[in-house]
Amino acid sequence: MIQKGVERISNEMVQALLKANHILFVCHVSPDGDTVGSAMALQLALQKLNKKVICACADKIPDMLLFLKGAEQIIATDDIPPADLAMAVDISDEKRMGSIMKHFEKAMVTCQIDHHCTNPLFADINAVDGEACATGLLAYELINKLNVQIDMEIARCLYTAIATDTGNFSFSSTSAEAFSIMADLMAYPIHINAMNRILFRQRSRAQTMLLARALKSLAFYQDDCVAGMTLSRSDFEKCGALPEHSDAVVNFGIDTIGIQVAFLARETEDGDIKFSLRALPPADVSRIAKTFGGGGHALAAGCTLEAPMDEAVARVMAEIQAHLAEI
Repeated sequence: MIQKGVERISNEMVQALLKANHILFVCHVSPDGDTVGSAMALQLALQKLNKKVICACADKIPDMLLFLKGAEQIIATDDIPPADLAMAVDISDEKRMGSIMKHFEKAMVTCQIDHHCTNPLFADINAVDGEACATGLLAYELINKLNVQIDMEIARCLYTAIATDTGNFSFSSTSAEAFSIMADLMAYPIHINAMNRILFRQRSRAQTMLLARALKSLAFYQDDCVAGMTLSRSDFEKCGALPEHSDAVVNFGIDTIGIQVAFLARETEDGDIKFSLRALPPADVSRIAKTFGGGGHALAAGCTLEAPMDEAVARVMAEIQAHLAEI
């Protein structure tokens, strides 16, 4: 059963971390600020306890997150030594570990902290709160329960985790707990003006060019209450853009007046079609994503289809239409 409330970290998890000497933290594929920020905060905290810690991710860490201490050292290869304990961070389903999953499963003890309501509780020790607005809240609680003193670098990591998964504290999921933690983090010189520019405003030329292509593809469906955009591999190549450069594009759809559900469908290097889904209440895109083996939150979810672009869009649109007809 998914735990809810402010006491989510069990003594069993704390003791397991204190007992372990070699610890592996795992970020999810297509890493974002919450998975990287939370994992880096925990890595820095455990290093203060003289633990040997490695953080791994199957995909490249976005350039905008490399300012976090230790982020540039996140391993993206199979060269990972055995771990006493492995912890999944912000991973809604074990498959979201990608190629790192086999290293996670080999650990003597497996743990996880997460905030996705669709999480199937796949670890030996689980701390999952489907009502938390970011996994960073659980990372903060865990660090405190480990009796580790937060410093500026840990605070920057925690701020990144919480701020990015709350849309800079603008999403409806943003809680009083998030603001309370933020008040504590402000005691450190984290320079949120500079961090906010990096995390929310600045973009590379390639990102701007890719956004232009996505907006050119913008189409409206279902009596103009659904907005959809598409990006092909060719679009990325012509812009010199990376997959991470499309992360926020879908928001231009959902932020359009009158739109209830928005999607961005992008072609991956393998030829699959990856969907980023967004919604406004009462729509729940996690239900749509789950239909195709994906997951996420009610208002933000994702899935991947092995199909040509036109077919994939048609299949997802059929589910969106059916869902909107039900609510």
